[in-house]
Amino acid sequence: MSSIPPVAPVLAEVVRSGFVEGRHRGALVVLAADGSVERALGDVTGPVFPRSSNKPLQAAAVLRSGLGLAGERLALAAASHAGEDAHRRLAVRLLAEAGLGEESLHCPPDRPLGGGEPSRPAMNCSGKHAAMLAASAANGWPVETYTDQDHPLQLLVRETIEAATGETVAHVGVDGCGAPLFAFSLTGLARAFRGCVLAAPDSPERRVADAMRAHPWCVAGTGRPDTLLMAAVPGLLAKGGAEGVQAVALPDGRALAFKIEDGAARALGPVLAALLTALGVDASAVAPEPVTGGGRPVGEVRATV
Repeated sequence: MSSIPPVAPVLAEVVRSGFVEGRHRGALVVLAADGSVERALGDVTGPVFPRSSNKPLQAAAVLRSGLGLAGERLALAAASHAGEDAHRRLAVRLLAEAGLGEESLHCPPDRPLGGGEPSRPAMNCSGKHAAMLAASAANGWPVETYTDQDHPLQLLVRETIEAATGETVAHVGVDGCGAPLFAFSLTGLARAFRGCVLAAPDSPERRVADAMRAHPWCVAGTGRPDTLLMAAVPGLLAKGGAEGVQAVALPDGRALAFKIEDGAARALGPVLAALLTALGVDASAVAPEPVTGGGRPVGEVRATV
């Protein structure tokens, strides 16, 4: 007989006209500068799918394979970009430098966030896929099967993730983009991000973190939270993921990770802003999430943490 999981704590409330009409539950963990757990709410040791918060670790694995990415190309490899013109051009150029075309991408066609025609380069994960393809081509690994979980590159991704999180991968699934997706805990995710900012400057993890922080627009795009935060707060590393996941590390070694249980994106900003403010970080780059009625604000989504 299976046990009933405990009810997750409320991380945010939806307030309309002074009345709480909804709640978003989840789990969060905050690590102190020395790596110890400073705060935890909910289940922070059970596995979750980090979704695109995985991308810095996947990009580190690409570097570990020997591919010499740097600068904007490396930032795009860790990106969930908006599919803006320059994002698409950069992904296509990365492929061309490896002797490949956009037809090699396994990520599905998608529209840019601002609208437009669907294409594979416009899909938010195209930079990650282009980097994986380039790494496979450079190593003589099959490019046709680069998203298979037993492909040499994906085995290296798993090894890199386990080393960074200090955990054994609990489950392997398929991400929305078609690449393998590895499950581990929120504590492991925060630990991995902390490791990225504190790693030696020439290490793959630190090179990814430095590229993302130097080129935040490549990581997300115009007006998007990860880009705005990394541009506004020196040394901060941020990467969100689908289904309500967010991870952040500060240059002094403090880090956090959380997941909104129902996957609601509207709760991400308020919870992230509250946690950063509690850590003494200016979170004004994260816009509040309004609740509207009749086309005007009548409330807000507010953090309860």
